[in-house]
Order: sequence, then C-alpha cells, then structure tokens
Amino acid sequence: MTAVDRRRLRRNFGERAEHYDGHARIQQEVVSRLVRGMGTSCPEEGLFLDVGCGTGTLALELCRVRPRLQPVLTDLAHGMTRYGRDRVYRALAVDGAADALPFASASFVLVCSSSVYQWVGDLSGAFAESARVLRPGGLFAFALFGNDTLRELKTAYRQAAGMVCVQGSHLHELPRCREVKQALQTVGYVEIEVRRETLVEYHDSVPDLLRSLKQIGAGNVSTLSPRGLASRSLMQKMTEIYRCNHELHGRIPASYEVIYGTGRIASF
Repeated sequence: MTAVDRRRLRRNFGERAEHYDGHARIQQEVVSRLVRGMGTSCPEEGLFLDVGCGTGTLALELCRVRPRLQPVLTDLAHGMTRYGRDRVYRALAVDGAADALPFASASFVLVCSSSVYQWVGDLSGAFAESARVLRPGGLFAFALFGNDTLRELKTAYRQAAGMVCVQGSHLHELPRCREVKQALQTVGYVEIEVRRETLVEYHDSVPDLLRSLKQIGAGNVSTLSPRGLASRSLMQKMTEIYRCNHELHGRIPASYEVIYGTGRIASF
C-alpha cells in the first residue's frame, strides 16, 4: 500500500464533515450492507467502538438494530469526531487514529469500521490495535475499499499520463483481498471471514465524479503524489479516454471494490 499523508487526510475529511453525507452514496450503502452482514453475530449489549466514525452513520445503524449497545466514536479528523458525537445519541467520542487507538486493552465487545482501513499504511498494525481493545470473544467487523476501486478512473489516468509524459502519480494504492486476510491471520484473529463485492454508481461526467470525490475528502493523500493539480492537458485526455471507453446513455460508471471482513478474539 502507498504511504499516506496523515495531515492531508485529517484536513480533507475534517473540513467536509457537514457535506459528507450528501455525496457519500456508496459509503452509506456499504454501511447498510456491513450491518446486515453481521446479522446475529453482532453483540446484543456492551461497549462498541466505531473506528473512523465519520458522521456517525455506522454507529447510528448499529444502535438501531442493537439499542442496548453503547457507542464510542473515534476519528482521526476532529471535525468528523465532533460531528458524529453530536449526531449519535449517548455517544462518547475522542479523536484517535486506527493504528493508535486511545483506549485501554479489552474494553469493547465489538470494534467496527466502514470505509476507513484503506487509508491505513500498516494494515496488520491497525488490526492489532483493534484486537488489543477487544475483550476475549469480541467481534471485529469492517468494510474497506479494495484496490480495484475506481478502476475506470485509474486506467484512464494511467493511459493519459503516458500520452502526456506526466511523472509521478495521483493514485493511492488500496489493499487487496489477500492482504486483508493475511493481516487478520497475522494478528491472530479466529473465525475469519473475508469477502468482496463490486458496487457501481453513475455520474453525468468525469468532472462530476471528481467533484464528488473531493466533496467527501477522498482526494489523493499519497505522500508520493506530485504537488499541485494534474495538468489541464492530462485532465482533458483522461476525461476523453474515460468517456470514450465507458460512457453509456450520457453517463459514466464508477466501480468500487468493497472488501468485508470479520474476526474474533479467542475466548479463554
């Protein structure tokens, strides 16, 4: 995975807390599917931690299906932590990173997360933190975006960059399914399940897609990315390639690879 600029990540998401839900259609669908997929394995009561809580959508869904659960929220971006706290009734909240959780060991019956771990450079390290704060028998359930996410955009960008001789990359490499499973195994989770699916949303144009990504803070945060915006000629060429290869009935698709994972801490 590509290294991530945490300051840029914190700023991007923190500044867009109030507008995030209006553009994060896929992310909200992922939350619903994650909660449904947990089914009866979701604990009935106790403290649960939402890692990278964002605007609190996942915590709200869990509290709806398990009203006796007590939500605790944490996010790297203070704007998101504050917004989630104000939105989720009874929630406790504190700023914190997924790979350095500010909680005591064995504190939670459930650690959950949606659309967060793709931004973590050391997946095994972050999963180890979730394991540390879980009680014996506790459940870890998450969804993240895999490396095939936005494949149409990535392919068009690479082709256009080759044509206009752009050096460096604006693309952030995301985890692969095998890497996610390996990270869970490395940490020592048991009853591991990992699956993937592809969700597709449609946009009126490439600029419309790029604006939507910017509005949710999902611009490039790779520490290897070139400074400044891509050149106009690159953007024009990328848009042309994207439209030519994928446009249908005046709209373009944007594919998202979603990887779902669960694991438990062994009971003693």
